[in-house]
Amino acid sequence: MRMNDYAPEVGELVWDEGARKVGRVMDKIGPRWQLKPPGGGRKWDARGPLRPATAAERLSAGVALANARSRGERP
Repeated sequence: MRMNDYAPEVGELVWDEGARKVGRVMDKIGPRWQLKPPGGGRKWDARGPLRPATAAERLSAGVALANARSRGERP
């Protein structure tokens, strides 16, 4: 599968190459994918090619969320 052929499902965790972060697919509007941090927060338009998030990237996003919550921060 070529990277340009990848079309994620809504709800899937992906890696946004342009933003260099993990996001949950929320919607596709025209050619743009809308992503949101895994624990919630502000949506963003994907800036680069998307690919499925690796296990390490999923874990890292989960740890970052747990750390933020332990500090009393809201996503």
